[in-house]
Amino acid sequence: MTTNIKTIPIAYGSGIFELSIPEKNMSSVILPSEPEIKEDPSFLIQKALENPIKSRRLSEIVNPDSKVAIIVSDVTRPTPTEKILPPLLEELYLGGAEDENITIVFALGLHRLQTEEECRRLVGKEVYESIRCIQHDRERCKLLGETSFGTPVEVFKEVLDSDLIISTGTLEFHYYAGYGGGGKAILPGVSSEKAIISFHSFYSKLFEGTSLSGRADSPARQNIEEAARIAGLGFILNVVIDSKKEIVAAVAGDFIEAHRKGAEYVDAMYKVPVEPADSVVVSSGGYPKDINLYQATKSLENAIPAVKKGGSIVLVAECAEGIGDQVYERWNRECETPDEAVAKFREFFEFGGHKAAIVGRAAKEFKLYLVSKLPEAESRNAFFIPVKSIEEALEMILSENPEAKIHVMPNGGWTLPVKDQKIARDKK
Repeated sequence: MTTNIKTIPIAYGSGIFELSIPEKNMSSVILPSEPEIKEDPSFLIQKALENPIKSRRLSEIVNPDSKVAIIVSDVTRPTPTEKILPPLLEELYLGGAEDENITIVFALGLHRLQTEEECRRLVGKEVYESIRCIQHDRERCKLLGETSFGTPVEVFKEVLDSDLIISTGTLEFHYYAGYGGGGKAILPGVSSEKAIISFHSFYSKLFEGTSLSGRADSPARQNIEEAARIAGLGFILNVVIDSKKEIVAAVAGDFIEAHRKGAEYVDAMYKVPVEPADSVVVSSGGYPKDINLYQATKSLENAIPAVKKGGSIVLVAECAEGIGDQVYERWNRECETPDEAVAKFREFFEFGGHKAAIVGRAAKEFKLYLVSKLPEAESRNAFFIPVKSIEEALEMILSENPEAKIHVMPNGGWTLPVKDQKIARDKK
């Protein structure tokens, strides 16, 4: 008897895999509710800037003498900064702002420094050559106080030396902060190493609780916004992108109120109600979401609600830059079992080690497969079963249970399956 096969494109790095799966084993393709008719990105951004939420327009805030710091995402984020900056700069010019008084700051958090070519590509050649562009320096931060969570507010001096701080970024789900965007450009974006570690260490207290992804009331989000207010974040411009990395919505204005409006767009598009299946194949959505395992684990976490306990998760992530964090890599070597990684994290927080604990927690409940460029030993150290292809993983899954039902998540970096609750979809 001929088996009907369904073919699904799966992003991997900058390329595409064609996943072939027997139709009888397909449960569903978990896709976001993306708009079919898309408006011009420049128009969406301009409209947001002309109608800021709980704020005056930037053109009404600045003058020719205003020193402006614009915080932008680094290379690990999918933010289309090159498309965001031109209309943002035009709005500033409308108010009389001068190029020589504008500084673009790449928010690195604890990530590596970028190459000059990466910086140029992110902001665009014309902007890079006409406006001062610098990278966040964790060693040159000024202490302003601390949040009610005990996190020191230590921010890059170049940002604090400005009259107006503007942050840009992409609004998407985040495993700890609920959502990206908003004040996250300040903490951890342009904060000191001490502040960033303090911010992340709080996660160990929340690790055993319910999922924080997609929650605007996440304690981490509250911590972020206290720090952003102390630092004086004056305005945000955040965008929502679809699975093709195209801008489909934009919000601007107050860093809390505008952020919440953007979160509504994200929820309507990317929270997807599902019934858990036996297995799920999840792609991070390609570059830069799968630039390394550190980033790709976010997609693994997003996929968990779509799987029955004891089921399997196949993570498809190129990991061209390897593990992506030295501490995470060390924890993978030192912790021989998932239980050991989780137990260590409960007792001792170390930034980077939290990723080992996150994967370890998942490995205790699910069988984890990894399709990547990582050496097999590194995949195993990270509690994954290394496979050369998605098909190899499916063969192993179906050999154990020929009737297994399998979800496919082509955009795991953006999509959040939600079980046991109805999702309100306000399409206004």
